[in-house]
Amino acid sequence: MALVVGVVVVGGYFLLPRQGLAQSLVYNAVGLVYAVVMVVGVRLFRPARPAMWYLFAAGQLMFVIGDVIWEIYEYVLHLSPYPSPADIFYLACYPLLAAGLVLLVRERHGRDLAGLIDAAILATGVGLVFGVFVLHPIAAEAGSVLERLIGTAYPAADVLLLALVARLFTGGGQRTVSTKLLGAAALLMLVADVVYAVLNQYSSYDGGNPLDALYLMSYVLWGVAALHPSMAPSTAPVDRARPTGLGRRRLVTLTASSLLAPALLFVPATMRHNSDLYAVAAGAIVLFLLVAARMSGFVRQVQRQAGQLEDLALHDDLTGLANRRHFLRRLSEALGAGRPAVVRINVNGFKNVNDQYGHTVGDRLLIALARKIEKAAGGGGLAARMSGDEFAVLVPDAAGAPAVLNRIARAFAVPTTAGDHALLMRVSIGYAEAGDTSEPLELLRRADIAVFAAADDGEPCRYTPELDATAHEEASLGADLRTALDAGDFRLVYQPIVELPHGRLIAVETLVRWTHPVRGPIGPDVFIPIAERTGVIVELGAWILRAACHQAATWRATLGPDAPGRISVNVSPRQLARPGLAEMVAAALADSGLPAGCLTIEVTETAVLDGGPSLQALHDLRALGVLIALDDFGTGHSSLTLLRTVPAQILKVDKSFIDEIATPGGSAVIAGALIEIANGLGMTAVAEGVETADQADRLDRLGYRLAQGYHFGRPAPELPVSGDIALEAGRVPVAG
Repeated sequence: MALVVGVVVVGGYFLLPRQGLAQSLVYNAVGLVYAVVMVVGVRLFRPARPAMWYLFAAGQLMFVIGDVIWEIYEYVLHLSPYPSPADIFYLACYPLLAAGLVLLVRERHGRDLAGLIDAAILATGVGLVFGVFVLHPIAAEAGSVLERLIGTAYPAADVLLLALVARLFTGGGQRTVSTKLLGAAALLMLVADVVYAVLNQYSSYDGGNPLDALYLMSYVLWGVAALHPSMAPSTAPVDRARPTGLGRRRLVTLTASSLLAPALLFVPATMRHNSDLYAVAAGAIVLFLLVAARMSGFVRQVQRQAGQLEDLALHDDLTGLANRRHFLRRLSEALGAGRPAVVRINVNGFKNVNDQYGHTVGDRLLIALARKIEKAAGGGGLAARMSGDEFAVLVPDAAGAPAVLNRIARAFAVPTTAGDHALLMRVSIGYAEAGDTSEPLELLRRADIAVFAAADDGEPCRYTPELDATAHEEASLGADLRTALDAGDFRLVYQPIVELPHGRLIAVETLVRWTHPVRGPIGPDVFIPIAERTGVIVELGAWILRAACHQAATWRATLGPDAPGRISVNVSPRQLARPGLAEMVAAALADSGLPAGCLTIEVTETAVLDGGPSLQALHDLRALGVLIALDDFGTGHSSLTLLRTVPAQILKVDKSFIDEIATPGGSAVIAGALIEIANGLGMTAVAEGVETADQADRLDRLGYRLAQGYHFGRPAPELPVSGDIALEAGRVPVAG
């Protein structure tokens, strides 16, 4: 609105009688009103540093006072003196405006040396032209010394404004609407002064001509800039780190400014005055030095940015640790200088943190873990994030590896804080020492094999050549597993779960067997962990589930009441954590026609220890009507805690508590306590690994009603022909 009003008033100004008193009053009123508007803007928006706006307002007020004094001479005294007291106020305007622009430039650019040099190049080139064609003629034709000083002071002040305006619009920084309006106001005033000086030099200037529009719009823009809401944040500190490059427009502008000095030599008027030639020569030298300084700064900036890019290329952007590329480079240097060691750390269960708490907590956890590992590496070591949740430490001297391992173990023995969460993370640690190899990738591979082997028991594992043989064996078996699955070489066997004390068949547990075409039978304790690590377990588990459901449905159709009431299928941790398990089970039930209540899904405690998707999958399965059994119960770290979180109906008491149950001691006490816990929670307890009649009898006396083990039958591809379990020859039936 203030801009529209200003434009209307400026237009109306030229409708008044030219060079009349009315025009002069309107001219002065515009300057005075918009000076007051600047003060109003400061009071309205409360900028952080109001001094700049008060300087602009004071500068404009000086110009208005100068106009009023001049008009008193002209309309009252009918005099046109030069110099006059009005020149004092006119000239006082420029330092005030310049001081305000200096504050604005400082707030926008800070110590932007490149932008300052750019402004100096532009001001020097244009100022040289201004000096030759304006300053020199004024100085040459002026009468007294005072006239010469005042005559040259005006264009000199304009050169100062030119430098500040050039500085304002060069360099980085945010250009708000208010900043742009201020720059436009200063530029209009500069252009008006230059035109005025040229007109006075080569012709004459009469008030009321179109040049007044430039001065009036300059007044208006100063005020409008103060009324725009962006005037307050326009003084906020700019990002000092932002580089000042050489864009196309800036390059063209600087090139043109640099060429102004030699271009003046082709102007005939310049060649006639030695003083002008000296000025051109001096200007050319200054421009050359400025351009050299600018290019030197640009080269340093490029070098600095190249260093920053190299640093980014060698470090992990999340944790700030060295990345794999940097780690290998330093490892190569260390191998050439001594006998280093590589420690590899894998964070177990990190995916569950992301799934349960979100990626923000996961990122904070990685940063906190990185700090722990960096501290454990010590001053001479190098900690690196290799990928995801995998880290490594380069120990320059292998003799220091045990100390690093101890520090890592201590660091991960306590919870790690990630935001509002304190998480106890388990890690696998493997390390390799440089011995008969000087290849960085080979040493890193050995450390990878060691950490892979350490994943089974959680203890730090040192690389030995035997691990290579094991790894090769596992890789070969992994490939054979894939082939066996495609060829249908796996078969299912079923172990009875019976009711005590009479041994009536209640359920069966499904187990998988594999006979290798060359190596012969391979135990599940060998191939199941390999299938788990290679991911084959997902497809193998799906096949086991479908086949077991179809077998159970067949028994129900052919055996009637003699068929087992339930069939149990083991689900691996990898299957449980994988999305879509409940949908796969529902499809297997629907395809086979087996009721959901006839299927039991068995999971180990460690598979659901971290919660997250695994625990949700169990709830989804329970919603289908499938039963959940906790297998090997009692061997985990948080068994009793799981009873409150896992929707299980069956506890399968681990064989380790059954082996010595007939001997007075801890095992019998624990077995008794577990049956009491199960009964108290309304759950069913199944004793695993029963191998003798004495164990069966003792379990019966403790209150167990279900059991399984070799005493009742080994896993077999078929069920017993009758409803009672046929005990093996020489076995004594369970006491009734």
